[in-house]
Amino acid sequence: MNKLFFQLTILTIIFILTLLIGCEKIENTSPPPLEQLIPPEGKYDVTIYRDEWGVPHIYGKRDVDVAYGLAYAQCEDDFKTVQEGQILIRGKNSIVNGFNGFVFDYMLEFLNVWDIVNKQYETDLSEDVRAICEAYAEGVNHYAGLHPEEVIRWDVFPANGKDLVAGFVLKAPLFFGLNRYIEPLFKSRTKPQIQRPKMLGKNDETMIIRQIFENLPLGSNTFAVSPKRTADGSTFLDVNSHQPWTGPVAWYEVRLKSEEGWNITGGVFPGAPIVLHGHNPYLGWAHTVNMPDLVDVYELTINPDNPAQYRMDGQWKNFERKVVYIPVKVFNKYTIQIPREILFCDYGPAIRRPHGVYALRYAGYKNIKQVEQWYRMNKAKNIQEFEEALRIRAIPSFNIGYADYQGNIWYIYNALLPIRSEKYDWKGYLPGDTSETLWTEYLPFEKLPQVKNPKSGFIQNCNSSPFQTTIGDDNPNPNDYSSTFGIEPPEHMTNRALRLLELLGNDESITSEEFYEYKFDWTYSTNSIAKKYIQKLITEFRPENDIENQALELLKSWDLKADPDNLSAGIAILTLEPVVRAEMFNRPVPDLFKTFKEKVSLLHSIHGKVDIPWKELNRLVRGKTNLGLGGGPDLLYCVYGEWTGKYLEGRAGDSYILLVTWDKNGKVHSQALHQFGSATQDENSPHYADQAYLFVERKMRSVHWEFEELKEHITKEYKPGQ
Repeated sequence: MNKLFFQLTILTIIFILTLLIGCEKIENTSPPPLEQLIPPEGKYDVTIYRDEWGVPHIYGKRDVDVAYGLAYAQCEDDFKTVQEGQILIRGKNSIVNGFNGFVFDYMLEFLNVWDIVNKQYETDLSEDVRAICEAYAEGVNHYAGLHPEEVIRWDVFPANGKDLVAGFVLKAPLFFGLNRYIEPLFKSRTKPQIQRPKMLGKNDETMIIRQIFENLPLGSNTFAVSPKRTADGSTFLDVNSHQPWTGPVAWYEVRLKSEEGWNITGGVFPGAPIVLHGHNPYLGWAHTVNMPDLVDVYELTINPDNPAQYRMDGQWKNFERKVVYIPVKVFNKYTIQIPREILFCDYGPAIRRPHGVYALRYAGYKNIKQVEQWYRMNKAKNIQEFEEALRIRAIPSFNIGYADYQGNIWYIYNALLPIRSEKYDWKGYLPGDTSETLWTEYLPFEKLPQVKNPKSGFIQNCNSSPFQTTIGDDNPNPNDYSSTFGIEPPEHMTNRALRLLELLGNDESITSEEFYEYKFDWTYSTNSIAKKYIQKLITEFRPENDIENQALELLKSWDLKADPDNLSAGIAILTLEPVVRAEMFNRPVPDLFKTFKEKVSLLHSIHGKVDIPWKELNRLVRGKTNLGLGGGPDLLYCVYGEWTGKYLEGRAGDSYILLVTWDKNGKVHSQALHQFGSATQDENSPHYADQAYLFVERKMRSVHWEFEELKEHITKEYKPGQ
């Protein structure tokens, strides 16, 4: 034992010395000259108005003025997250965050992000789009120059338009799960199966991607109702993405208006120079996550005499190859250089592992026009212009729910669906030596699953199958689509989708009050997975003590609602959430009876009872604010919480909500709500948690759309830098 301890000690010392010899001290970076950060006076003509909720209304003469003002306002409220995005896209994450940041620096190289952007920025993006990207970057720089004490690393400034575009190029494939295919290849010492990987350890290189994307609740709602089904001839649209409540993909609300026709309100992510979903005077749209098969993994055949070559159609071809050295922080003040081989082949990026060499091909590779498409959607004035924007095909996934002032409603299963040969099994590894598996075309836009102006008068999607978008015979036919697309089948229905089909489908004259009520519905469908498991517990579980018997009686009396005072919802939802989540994500499903027993014991040990009002277990916590609320997982009033030892603390779900109405005359009105408030970082701001009180009461606030209305609610008026 002593000998083993001695050997381990020597090895540890050698390892540390090796690190130290290769270490370089992290130098403090110096700010660039101020004139590189702050634009010349008069370059931009924009005014920021803050309303009584702190929401920025940004009015500028030109679109570039608005983009510049948007950046400055967002930095005022969340420079931390904007700056983290800048650090990430400049490949400095490992220097700031050590090994936890390594994966993004590696992904930048692996996906060839900067080579693609540098080569295509001037040619693929229109001049006006490049201009708004550059203007947004100048707004970020301006804020950084005036607040040097908040800057972490000056070597990522000044920001420029390419940084914004590169951010979209890097993150777009992560939203449809590219990391799910990469992670197993790195984690396994033998050839892994292609499947969703299990939870990784905290020190795994891929953990940060998993934290940001993979662990998010899979959710979002949208529904639209046309004048065919409304009581007064109005058109309704629900914009209701489910996002984390904090971090790089948390919503920030803005109102933008220029004299060049950019006139919109909606949600943005930190670092986005355009509204990602919202409405303008004429139309609006919402996104929900869809899950088509957009990634393929190929097993390459390597030349035994030359590992730098792979076989393709009977011939040996050379990889494009480079070795990159990624600096990673160690001991808090040094960096070491971690080498990584980067390979590219005809299919795309490739990975050399001990168990083989693999290539990945994914939808949208080398497409940098995401900002261009969203910008055109922002400025569209009718359904024809909106469709023209969608045909840019730069957003590789996300469903779209649409409505407009003319009463049109439209659901589109938006995705770049690769046209693949039917002779191969696209769920596993593909032969990487034949052009037969090298797909190059996508299903045309007009052939995507979609429902436009159905006879039913409504469309909905809640991360559900496109083949059950509405009622009646206007749904797409699943038999029209190849199984190689991986489109969610008709039976893939969330509780939220089932409830909307029930609520909207049974109401032929929907009022504005009912539209509002349906959005905040907190009931599980009798056809849901939740109901199925509750019934199984009621009929098959055999309690072993009085406490378990009491809990079972609560389940028997549960009305499937998650209202704040509900005494049965606590034990029901705590039991169901891990089981239903596992089933939805195709993970090993925990034993239902064992889970129920554990949750009963947990609640009784902490609270001394199991009949606890749901609001005592379901909490919204923001700084010193701690409020009980209703809603829950996979409900239309959606809240996903994390157990903190005594209750669930909300982490994601309903976040930025926007309910839009065009009256029968085509005039737009809207209401909005944020789960916290506009000040996403400043705990001392009155807007850090002021909307939380509305959120728990399911109350919304009016969007001050017209300036005449806004004037009565302005609490601050200024230009960037003032």
